[in-house]
Amino acid sequence: MSYFAHPTAVIDDDCQIGNETKIWHFSHLMTGCVLGEKCNIGQNVVISPKVVLGNNVKVQNNVSIYTGVECADDVFLGPSMVFTNVINPRSAINRQDSFAKTHVGKGASIGANATIICGHDIGEYAFIGAGAVVTKHVPPYALVVGNPARQIGWMSEYGHRLEFNAQGRAVCPESGQNYQLYEGLVTKTDE
Repeated sequence: MSYFAHPTAVIDDDCQIGNETKIWHFSHLMTGCVLGEKCNIGQNVVISPKVVLGNNVKVQNNVSIYTGVECADDVFLGPSMVFTNVINPRSAINRQDSFAKTHVGKGASIGANATIICGHDIGEYAFIGAGAVVTKHVPPYALVVGNPARQIGWMSEYGHRLEFNAQGRAVCPESGQNYQLYEGLVTKTDE
């Protein structure tokens, strides 16, 4: 076994778990889920069938990741954040054939108690504030907050708010990486 699982964790058959991944107390990995290398699965986490997590994904305590969700490498899922997978759930109606997909891009962070309504993708390095309710797609590097979530700025790959000058350029204060804002989208540049 090349991963660690606490004795109280439940791991169903046919799960794929990458090297150096850690699965903590009372978590449940369901049949057919895929976890990359060096993931950290916190306490009381449920990962449903067919969920795919990339490498180095950090899932904090009390998170349920439902079928239809895929997270790229280096994603952070804050404590008690929520994914949905059906737009119009009803207890008496089985809608397993109606699961909507949600993709969380590389390096994105989703804050504590945020809710991601299914069918809406989160762009790479986006930053979803604590308690936000995401009801539409979030572009790469966007900073969104509130209910419903609205964009209030842009974030660097290191998690710092970017301040763009009149030419649409910004520099991350920690990494020194350069960013360009053009036609409502941010890209990292080599300048």
